[in-house]
Amino acid sequence: MIDQQDRIIKINIEDEMKSSYIDYSMSVIVSRALPDVRDGFKPVHRRILYGMSDLNNTADKPHKKSARIVGEVLGKYHPHGDSSVYNAMVRLAQHWSMRYTLVDGQGNMGSVDGDSPAAMRYTEARLNRLAEEMLRDIDKETVDFQLNFDDTLLEPSVLPTRIPNLLINGSSGIAVGMATNIAPHNLTECINGIIAYIDDRDIDTQGLMHYIKAPDFPTGGYIYGYKGVEEAFETGRGRIVMRGKAEIETGKTHDKIIISEIPYLVNKADLIKHIADLVSDKRIDGISNVNDESDRDGMRIVVDIKRDGNANVVLNKLYKLTALQSSFSVNSIALVKGRPELLSLKRMIELFVEHRIDVVIRRTKFELRKAEERAHILQGLIIASDNIDEVIAIIRSSSTPQEAIQRLMDRFNLSEIQSRAIVEMRLRQLTGLEQDKLRAEFEEIQKLIAYLNEILVNEELRMKVIKDELIEIREKYGDGRRSEIIFASEEMNPEDFYANEDMVITISHMGYIKRTPLADFHTQNRGGVGVRGTDTREEDFVEYIYPATTHNYMLFFTQKGKCYWLRVFEIPEGTKNSKGRAIQNLLNIDSDDAVNAFVRVETLQDKEYINSHNLLFCTQQGIVKKTPLEAYSRPRQNGVNAITIREDDRVISVRLTDGNQHVILANRNGRAIRFAEKDVRPMGRTATGVRGMTLDDDGQDCIIGMICMKPDSEDTILVVSEQGFGKRTKLNDEDGEPVYRITRRGGKGVKTLNVTEKTGKLVAIKSVTDDNDLMIINKSGVTIRVKISDLRIMGRATQGVRLINLEKRNDQIASVCKVNSDEEEIEEIGDMENISGETEETNTDIE
Repeated sequence: MIDQQDRIIKINIEDEMKSSYIDYSMSVIVSRALPDVRDGFKPVHRRILYGMSDLNNTADKPHKKSARIVGEVLGKYHPHGDSSVYNAMVRLAQHWSMRYTLVDGQGNMGSVDGDSPAAMRYTEARLNRLAEEMLRDIDKETVDFQLNFDDTLLEPSVLPTRIPNLLINGSSGIAVGMATNIAPHNLTECINGIIAYIDDRDIDTQGLMHYIKAPDFPTGGYIYGYKGVEEAFETGRGRIVMRGKAEIETGKTHDKIIISEIPYLVNKADLIKHIADLVSDKRIDGISNVNDESDRDGMRIVVDIKRDGNANVVLNKLYKLTALQSSFSVNSIALVKGRPELLSLKRMIELFVEHRIDVVIRRTKFELRKAEERAHILQGLIIASDNIDEVIAIIRSSSTPQEAIQRLMDRFNLSEIQSRAIVEMRLRQLTGLEQDKLRAEFEEIQKLIAYLNEILVNEELRMKVIKDELIEIREKYGDGRRSEIIFASEEMNPEDFYANEDMVITISHMGYIKRTPLADFHTQNRGGVGVRGTDTREEDFVEYIYPATTHNYMLFFTQKGKCYWLRVFEIPEGTKNSKGRAIQNLLNIDSDDAVNAFVRVETLQDKEYINSHNLLFCTQQGIVKKTPLEAYSRPRQNGVNAITIREDDRVISVRLTDGNQHVILANRNGRAIRFAEKDVRPMGRTATGVRGMTLDDDGQDCIIGMICMKPDSEDTILVVSEQGFGKRTKLNDEDGEPVYRITRRGGKGVKTLNVTEKTGKLVAIKSVTDDNDLMIINKSGVTIRVKISDLRIMGRATQGVRLINLEKRNDQIASVCKVNSDEEEIEEIGDMENISGETEETNTDIE
């Protein structure tokens, strides 16, 4: 008896795990999840087609029960679950899953809504004609066969397909450590591309793309943008954006969006449910109803638009928020000689053509062998027919067939095969007609043998055979594209999602931001108490308020001199009373920095615009700097350095100018300086700047704001103090003489408001007209809106009039802005400027 210890083999568990897992992963990669580049099939699909062929379940025969087919495949070739085989077979019959179906299904084979197929005992199937083309010549030794799972039968290792199946139907699968996702293409285009490759082996990807334009998805739709297609064809990886096909129908009462095609692999029922969920969650406005009106004639999803809704905006939001726009991530990995390889378009075609060459050579050798065998027999039969009387005599005088065969071999110098054919020859072949047929057949077979030999030695003829067979396939099964290509649209234009509306952007002292439609605010008379405009936490208050339209760019500048970008539609929308979102959650701002200056820019794409405008910076310590807008026209996620700031200084105002403005700076103590913008030379993005105004030596003085005006502007200058006093002063008098005299930059300036204990220190300066309204927000959140035309124009050194009654509230002004008013309704926003209610804080002008 063998000792127990001798039967135990000690091994390292780490080595065993590593070895076993590698074996398992390779098995999954090679035998389950990845398709072969030659026929585009994974083993299960290949076995299904071969099993159906075995059953003689072809397109010209009646359908067979799916359970019968699944049983055949399971029992002979594929020892896995029946559901895996059935689901794979069903998918081959789904016209929305396969660009070219290979199985003709009968019964419920599932739906584009994600419904499951009926059980296999209810459905029936057979091969369709295209699948038969993939199996044609399989009996001519064109491919290698291997033993099945129990070594009792042989199965093909690959199919001798005439069709570039990997390209036309694509494939997807997840292996261990790798995955594949290959898009389907158009058969006609693919064959044209393969023929072009055969004619010119040096053709590049761009050349092939003249023939194979892009993937062609079974569900149609649009391919939106071409860059991802080029990348996928060139490298084997790329992201292809797909859009459903939708049209806007204009009705008498409301518009409708009709969706007739959806992106590949999108579940229609899930898409409709998602749209309904978005409407109920109020993430999409303007939709009143969604109906699925699809029938046997085609897909039709109807989205009803509300009467006041904008169908274009709704459609673009559907593209953005739902699977109506999806992406197909191409990852063209397939098995090449048993090893996974990432394949470009040209490499796929090259390997398919290699497979076709191999199949044609092997088929030709098989046919040549059969032809030569037949010719050999025919030679013997012809000899026999020429000597028929002697042959008959030999056969009659022989006691056994074997003796007859041997005597014929000896007499006429024949082979055993020839002699046996003569002995087995039927009497009808002795007629003269049959003898003529023998000679005609021999001549024909000699020509065939010469032709087959020519194929084997002449590469040009071999390639012509391959091309002719491809053209035959194209003529029989080719069709037009289903997916249209929109070449020019690499990315969606975000502006398409938002109507261009006037907004008020509100930012609180603690850094909460929101956009609110301007129409939410209304006008009051001067001196009113105001209405509550924003709910803030007790220690918070609205600090900045400025106008913009939805499509504008907003440039955000921090006190440390960094610049960030946002489109206005990217700022969260809130009601008049909502708090908004923290700026820190929208921009990548350092924790010890804060946004305190803003510029609205119409566009950053127009070169003429960005080269003809400047950004003019002003700091708390009176430094100014001018830089062309072009230096800030390339948005970056993490922002850029906009100005170099000293430690004891910070940015308080940034203005957009055209180079011909006059600049007016004001300080807390009520003085202002006016100088020409041209006095400030243009500098680079990271420069520090030059002195704009000299501050008082009291240690508390600082710049509270900057405005820029045309030298001959009719606008008036409005200054506001912290206790709610303000006044308007002309820039120039009636004779055109400056009320604020023009000096060189760097001076101390002239008085602009008579600062007293009653008025408090100066907190805001801005340019206004009679068409403007003034909007004032206090720290307590109270908002008041008054007409500028109610404020009379006064002298430069006066104390002004009361703008808002703060005495009863023991309050202070937190923020001031101006808007253009048109009596009852505000049509357009003009300039808006911000101030701070804190005496140690400075103002931020906003354009």
